[in-house]
Amino acid sequence: MANSKYLFLAVKSIKKRKLRSWLTLLGIFIGIAAVVSLISLGAGLQNAIMGQFSTLGTDKLIFTNAETGFGPPGSTAIEKLNDRDVKIVEQIQGVEEVIPRLLRITVMEYNKLSSYNYIVSMPEDSKKIDLIYETLNIGFDSGKSIGVNDFGKVILGHDFFKNSFFGKPIEVGSNIKLQGKSFEVVGILEPASSFQINSVILMLDSDLKDLLSIGDEWDMIIIKVAEGYDTEKVAEKVKEAIRKDRNEDIGEESFSVQTPTQALQSVNTILSIINLIVVGIAGISLFVGGIGIANTMYTSVLERTKEIGVMKAIGARNSDILLIFLFESGLLGLIGGVIGALLGLGLAFGLSGAANSALETQLLAVTVSWPLVIGAILFSFIVGIISGVLPAIQASKLKPVDALRK
Repeated sequence: MANSKYLFLAVKSIKKRKLRSWLTLLGIFIGIAAVVSLISLGAGLQNAIMGQFSTLGTDKLIFTNAETGFGPPGSTAIEKLNDRDVKIVEQIQGVEEVIPRLLRITVMEYNKLSSYNYIVSMPEDSKKIDLIYETLNIGFDSGKSIGVNDFGKVILGHDFFKNSFFGKPIEVGSNIKLQGKSFEVVGILEPASSFQINSVILMLDSDLKDLLSIGDEWDMIIIKVAEGYDTEKVAEKVKEAIRKDRNEDIGEESFSVQTPTQALQSVNTILSIINLIVVGIAGISLFVGGIGIANTMYTSVLERTKEIGVMKAIGARNSDILLIFLFESGLLGLIGGVIGALLGLGLAFGLSGAANSALETQLLAVTVSWPLVIGAILFSFIVGIISGVLPAIQASKLKPVDALRK
């Protein structure tokens, strides 16, 4: 028999048992859909998180005191950094620039409506201000940057411009109140890949300290490593200098110096674990689907015993019967894989669109990996063939006389 004949008979058999075939495919395409959708979303989430960390830059370090909870860097530290820490870091070889910053939560009022927003300080140095914009890779949608003498003025992230929470658009020239004090909006940032930047309020150091009555303290210190120096080695020098100043032993530090590599490794580890869990869940579903295919094929053998006997009586060989059933089980796996992959991609794009719509951003984009899609379909096809091997062997070994009697 030609291969096309085997395929024709397999398709005919599947069509004849439509309901049973669909029930058999259910376990297969649920597993494949889970793998494709969740891993595609996971890859998109990874890219989004990479976008968050890319705002730090590969030559930047974040120096904070020990945190007591989850939150923006430095915001949950009981003991804050101070000017002494800044001076120590400035003297370390390989450090090009040191930018201490404050990050606090404040009440913002506009159009008689209030909300809590986080506010970040800007250095009163034009070179450092430019460095921050360069590092964050952001520009202005409208307005301009804060100058070193622009006291009483703020810059807002793009979310404030498009958000309808206040019932009235906030534009350049608008006045907002922070902690009851009025500030003029001089600039609106362009949409960024980071949701933190999109919802930030920026003002000069002195303004933020006066607004919240802050003394000699900083939430974090951004350190730019000079060109030609290794970021990891400079980080170790910073740790050594601060440990010496605070008289602390290795492993008992009351602070942390985070490098971009460490941050990305932590994120990748978490995402890898999530992907393993997803693959495990999908594997169970595929195993159940494989059992379903085997059960369907065994039932098919019992139902078609006479048909097998007739085929053998007119000259069909054992190998022909074996291939007919293997084609059928493989085709079930293949169809389940294709439907599952399409369903998975549809779910991924649907969930991504819903999340972006709810958050009013385009942060979470689906990353389609065609090797993953093709691999998932091929795996499903192989599961189908393996599941059909034993029933196919049973069918091929039937004797024509015994088969015709049943």
